[in-house]
Amino acid sequence: MATKAKAKTKTTAKDLRAKTADELQKTLVDLKKTQFNLRFQKSGGQLANTAEIRTARREVARVKTIMEQKKSGAAAPAEAKAKKPAKAKKA
Repeated sequence: MATKAKAKTKTTAKDLRAKTADELQKTLVDLKKTQFNLRFQKSGGQLANTAEIRTARREVARVKTIMEQKKSGAAAPAEAKAKKPAKAKKA
């Protein structure tokens, strides 16, 4: 009997930035386990939606990026751009 992987909702970068380093590490471990299970299902021919592998891989990359940004103390690029004041237009 084929077991299906949990269909997770996509985690946004904004949600990840709100997490602590320990929570991000736990999320990363969970995503790696999910990724392993998906690869295992694919090799056994039990994976119905192969796009889940791509989604899992990208979520792992997203978590790693946020972890590295927090580690280096870099501000989020989107947040930095949003704080700039708008230029006044000439009439």
